[in-house]
This record gives sequence, structure tokens and C-alpha cells, in this order.
Amino acid sequence: MGKSSNEDPKLKHLSNTEVVITSLAAGATAGALAKTTIAPLDRTKINFQISHRPYSTRKALKFLLETFRKEGFFALWRGNSATMARIVPYSAIQFTAHEQWKRVLKVDQNNGPNERLFLAGALAGLTSQALTYPFDLARARMAVTHKFEYSTLRQVFVKIYSIEGSRAFWRGFVPTMVGVIPYAGMSFFTYDTLKRLYREHVNNSFVIHPVASLIFGAIAGIISQSTSYPFDIVRRRMQTDSSGLYPNMYQTVLYVYRTEGIRKGFYKGLSMNWIKGPIAVGISYATYDNIKDVLRTFVVKFRTHSLI
Repeated sequence: MGKSSNEDPKLKHLSNTEVVITSLAAGATAGALAKTTIAPLDRTKINFQISHRPYSTRKALKFLLETFRKEGFFALWRGNSATMARIVPYSAIQFTAHEQWKRVLKVDQNNGPNERLFLAGALAGLTSQALTYPFDLARARMAVTHKFEYSTLRQVFVKIYSIEGSRAFWRGFVPTMVGVIPYAGMSFFTYDTLKRLYREHVNNSFVIHPVASLIFGAIAGIISQSTSYPFDIVRRRMQTDSSGLYPNMYQTVLYVYRTEGIRKGFYKGLSMNWIKGPIAVGISYATYDNIKDVLRTFVVKFRTHSLI
């Protein structure tokens, strides 16, 4: 048998360096576009996650409107600079690591659902999260504070270091790493599985229609975020805590459970995640796949013309 339709036929014409560079560029662009699109919803979600206030769609809309009225339109994107500083390398590393981990694990999508798809996604998430974590913490701090407290990303790092010490940059790291395993694992597993089924039953070509990519990404976003959401609550509480209320993962879980319960505590804001998550993940996957294909097509054509 020849190469499967699930394997990019352009890979045989590209060096590993070209594969990595095109994947990094596509991943960085995908992450930046997706996160900028849903930044106001992300800021709203984080503000409810870290507080004792009960969440509702009405209260979320009220928060958005009050922020707009008191601080202006661009305040809805407050913390987005920190998000970009983190998401550009994070997304670039995650997509590239995922592609490389699939090679290492010899993932064969033609054999049906494969646990190695989940493992490749989980390892990609762990790799990217470990390398960019302090930026995630800084972004969370900016999202829940006013401009006068943290006006720039540099000020966030300086203030945290001077007041709380260097260890504060890794607060919430454990629940984040635990949570990224089901999140990234299920996200990539679901997306790759849906793409495989699409190729088997709809279109056997490697390139998938952008609308299909958006839909598959949205489904992957709903499933992955629902399975890992309680860990997101725990890590946000720990990341934004400067008072010592949430010293470790165990104490945070215990406190949230005792004061707010399971549903109102660990799943607060999940309904908003069901809105913003599918949008962000759908845009991210669709953008990555299409930009990667354009870049690799260009590289192959450029090389072909240069040899003529």
C-alpha cells in the first residue's frame, strides 16, 4: 500500500526543518487569531472563575457592558497583550510538537480510533504549556485587574517578582499540567478522528474544506473543555491569588468544594466556555490547517521552479 490520504503528500518534498518552520508559522497565526477573537469572553470567564459570585449569562453580559461603559471598548481586550505573548509561542509549539509527536509515536489514523492520537495531543499540550506557563499566569493577572494595577506585561512580571518572588510565576502549574492532559489529548484526538471519518466517507483528499475544519474544531473544543474544566477553575484561582488563600492544588479544591459546591464551584462559567471554546478551537484548527497547506504548497512550488 502507498501513503494514506491522511498523510500530507507534500511532506516527502520538504525537509524536516521546512516542516517545523511552516508548522510554527501556521500555529502562531492560528493561536493569535483565535484568542483575539474571543478575548472579551475570555476576560469575562476568568473574572467569574476567580470570584465567589454565581455565574449566569445575564451577569456575564452585565460585566461586559459595565467594562465597556466604565473603561472603554478596548478594555474588553485588556490582558490580550499578555495573551499574545503567551499564545503565539504556545500555539506554535503545540501544533508543531503535535505533528512531531505523531511522527515519533507512528500514529496511523487509517486503523481507526487510536489511543496514540490522544497521547500525541496530550504530549503536545504538556510541551507547550511547560515552556510558556509564566505568560499564562501574567495574562490571568491582567485580565482580573484594572489598568492602574498592571498597565503592561513587563509591569506584571516586575510587580509579581518584587512582591511575591519568582516561585509565584509557577503558581497553579500542577493543576494546569494535569488539566492539559485531557484537554489537549481529547481536542487533538477528536479533531483528527473527525478528519479521518470525513476523508473516509466524504472526500478522500488530504485538504479538508475550511468549513468542515471549523465544525470539527468546534466539536473538539466542546468535548475537550468540558472534560478538563474543573482544572481550569483550580488553576485560575491559584494564578490570580496573591493573598495565600489558595496555596496548593489540594487546598484550592477543598476550599472551592466547601464554599461553592461541585456544580457552582468547579463548573462556574462552563456555559460561556461552550460559546467561546468552539469558536476559538474551530478558528485555531481551521486557520492552522489552511495556512500550513498554503505555506507548504508555496515552498514546494518555489523549490520546483528554482530547479528548472
